[in-house]
Amino acid sequence: MAEPPASWSGIEHRLTFTRPTPGAEPEAAGRWRLRWRGPALMGVLNVTPDSFSDGGRHRDASAAVEAGLGLWREGAAFVDVGGESSRPGAEGVPAAEELRRVLPVVAGLSAAGVSVSIDTVKPEVAREALAAGACLVNDIRGLRDEAMRRVCAEAGAPAVLMHMQGEPRSMQRAPHYDDVVDEVEAFLLANARRALDEGVPAVAIDPGVGFGKTVAHNLALLAATARLAGHGLPLLVGASRKSMIGKLVGELGPSERLPGTLALHVFAAERGAALLRVHDVAEHAQALAVRAALAGAEGAEGHG
Repeated sequence: MAEPPASWSGIEHRLTFTRPTPGAEPEAAGRWRLRWRGPALMGVLNVTPDSFSDGGRHRDASAAVEAGLGLWREGAAFVDVGGESSRPGAEGVPAAEELRRVLPVVAGLSAAGVSVSIDTVKPEVAREALAAGACLVNDIRGLRDEAMRRVCAEAGAPAVLMHMQGEPRSMQRAPHYDDVVDEVEAFLLANARRALDEGVPAVAIDPGVGFGKTVAHNLALLAATARLAGHGLPLLVGASRKSMIGKLVGELGPSERLPGTLALHVFAAERGAALLRVHDVAEHAQALAVRAALAGAEGAEGHG
């Protein structure tokens, strides 16, 4: 039998920090590193009234903190806190309002020992969230903003760099690519190189499923997961409950898309995805554990 895919056989992923972070182990020369093997889960925690799947569920800070702790207990390596919706057609919110939504949640979760990522495109929000205890910046604009790169570099915080064509309010009107995989890959690598050159300590890349892309574009990018994961940068895949799943199987609503989400994410994990950004942490943890056990049994049979 063939060897199990590398992501199941123990490949190590890591994100480097240049300041101490709760839960990380100290490295030489004052650098700290968060390590994990195989695919890790990033739990989605939206503190917004209008996110496409769970908008309005966690608008109270104490309830949001408790929900985030629940995601962490279920197996999330990171809890991704966002205070501005990026669903298609979404309008932006002022930085002051975004900060009001996210800072108490970031601080509460960080104080409890949770590794928090801040999902924002605003450098001022990222700066304040990092000061409140966040350890990772998740930027859907791909670190194109020099000020965002500077915030991450000065704080010694790694970042997730995502590809998006256009802006949330208009990105799904008429997305077009000559070769979606080539263009997204080139964007991710060029922007990651620039961020690292400017002092961001580590970068993960995200092809941006559903962000300025048709179903065909999304499928092409997911089919290229192994290629995108092969550049030495942790690859994040986030297809949780997205509309492409509904379109593939009959226009199901977000709450009905978990089976399709699991299929997409296990597919990506098998091909080297380092992080899966998900709403349903417990269900993903179970699916990944069973798939890992199967891969291990397959590998043992191959060596029998």
